[in-house]
Amino acid sequence: MAKLLDGKKVSTKIKHDIQEKIHGLDNLAQRAPHLSVVQVGLDPASEIYVSAKIRDCEEVGMVADRIRLAPSISEEEVISKIEGLNRDEDIDGVIVQLPLPPHLSKNRILNAISPEKDVDGLHSLNFGKLGTHMQGFIPATPLGILELFKAYQIETKGQHVVVVGRSHLVGLAMSILLSRGDNPGDATVTLTHRYTRNLGRHTQTADIIVTAVGKPGLITGDMVKEGVVVVDVGIVRVSDKSRPSGYVLRGDADFESLQSKASYITPVPGGVGPMTRAALLQNTLQAAEQGVYKTNSSDA
Repeated sequence: MAKLLDGKKVSTKIKHDIQEKIHGLDNLAQRAPHLSVVQVGLDPASEIYVSAKIRDCEEVGMVADRIRLAPSISEEEVISKIEGLNRDEDIDGVIVQLPLPPHLSKNRILNAISPEKDVDGLHSLNFGKLGTHMQGFIPATPLGILELFKAYQIETKGQHVVVVGRSHLVGLAMSILLSRGDNPGDATVTLTHRYTRNLGRHTQTADIIVTAVGKPGLITGDMVKEGVVVVDVGIVRVSDKSRPSGYVLRGDADFESLQSKASYITPVPGGVGPMTRAALLQNTLQAAEQGVYKTNSSDA
């Protein structure tokens, strides 16, 4: 029976550690780290995600604010708002909640964020630093998965990792990080995607699978070997009239058929999601330490 990679448990410890660090730095900076979240439109899922991020910030002693912009706003107006946040010395981190309305260029808007405040790690400069092993912000979901591996001592060195999904947000970044000479890292990585033929041929040889597609039940028990570690990033609402909410949350991994073969598996929900938000807090604290805290320390 698979053991759970409990993201809630690990993220609670990470948040406690962050809270302790903030208490130790408050006197130096004379203010708490500050995260601004830009939300364009009224996407229902974004409403939930942003609210959760703000609660997390407040829980550890950070300041967080949500900047709501109309769904019809122009690209130039969004960029102007972001540039104002870049100039504000009291703001350490800036993120733009995705998805954006279709008339807005995601790449142009994300690249308007100052790389020093890009705590989602999606600016082209920060993403490019992943491949060259330079200091920068790591996208929150891959960073959260690395922290989960550390907490459960999941060995990656020399292991065969199959990443399903090639988005910049998760899959591509994950493949780069796990192939680097780090710990976790030093893995042999196979990056698969929607055009990969016979996906099961790849997953059956995997020691670790990281799947981030958003297709419920994509990875089943017959597609993996005994002892595999399964990290499920996918999360989709599936209609279920027996539930009061009318739906149930499902991941890419078919949990029922995998739990008898996997050594470790993340639950959905409660696995990667809490770790993503904890990693965002880590990045925001890092931005604060590199900015106002570093400046005040050198002036002391």
